[in-house]
Amino acid sequence: MRTSRRLATISLPGALVLALGGGAAAQPAVESFYKGRTVELVVGTLPGGGYDLYGRLIARYLGKHIPGHPTVIVRNMPGAGHLRMANWLYNAAPRDGSVLATTPQSIAIEQALGTDGVQYDAARFHYIGRVAPVVEVTYTWHTSPTKSIADARTRETVMGGSGAASPTVFYLKALNALAGTKFRVVAGFRGVSETELAVQRGEVEGGTKAWASMKVDNAHWLRDKQAQIILQYALERAPDLPDVPLMAEIGLDARATAALRMFAAGNAMGRSIFATPGILPERVAALRTAFMATVNDPELIAFAKERNIDLGPALSGEALAKIVMESLSVSPEIAAEVKKARGE
Repeated sequence: MRTSRRLATISLPGALVLALGGGAAAQPAVESFYKGRTVELVVGTLPGGGYDLYGRLIARYLGKHIPGHPTVIVRNMPGAGHLRMANWLYNAAPRDGSVLATTPQSIAIEQALGTDGVQYDAARFHYIGRVAPVVEVTYTWHTSPTKSIADARTRETVMGGSGAASPTVFYLKALNALAGTKFRVVAGFRGVSETELAVQRGEVEGGTKAWASMKVDNAHWLRDKQAQIILQYALERAPDLPDVPLMAEIGLDARATAALRMFAAGNAMGRSIFATPGILPERVAALRTAFMATVNDPELIAFAKERNIDLGPALSGEALAKIVMESLSVSPEIAAEVKKARGE
């Protein structure tokens, strides 16, 4: 598949922050802060999988576009389906722009649903930018009798997943309640890599993973037809999965379909970067500008194309913040339907 190059340019408001209203005066202070500094980019999963893939991609090039050219390093902080990392970022991380993180795509949805363990206000984070939307897929191993959603509705299919707040778990539980499937999820695997080992050992029949990273990490599975993709989670079908149904297409009724669309809305957050509350405005503006320069960097684009990593369309931090606010305003009726589907 060819790498998409539909990368957005920085939005006008973000650009004006640096050009007007004291931006020129703030630039030396921003450069002075970052010069010689190490910036951490925290990933809320183990190495491997979509969040880690895109986090490391951005970290590879971001430093040269931030004023002062800091060193950017990646640190993995797995646990509780990203909640450990998100809570730490909100409550304990330095609030000075020296710590960034990969944004959990359900960051606002979990808060809107009142998920146990959420100790943050998603509206107060600073959103830096999105590399690409995300399409996640559920797959089964070639030895599994379940080769379609129709099969998953007629037989119990044992699937691997991680934490309760992870899409690898709650997607399948939602499908059981809203689409009539019979998945049995074995949770507790520490990331997609452990799930994949369990799949190959025959301990579970399949799992859920970002399609972009599956094409990179598991290209041999797809080439040798060792795994079959039975469902995708997005609001639009991926161009290279035209015959694989969408989550929101298989709801049992109109209310179920609306609830499934809410689950799929995390696709819009995609693979993005966010930061702590409390950062000085000029540093937030500089990080957002640097992010957009990074995703448009010819070296990054060439690197991604060589490795078949999907890019774009990118989104600004301001656009991501708007998506978060829309997710936080979900109706109580749909929220209740989603919580019921997750067994809460």
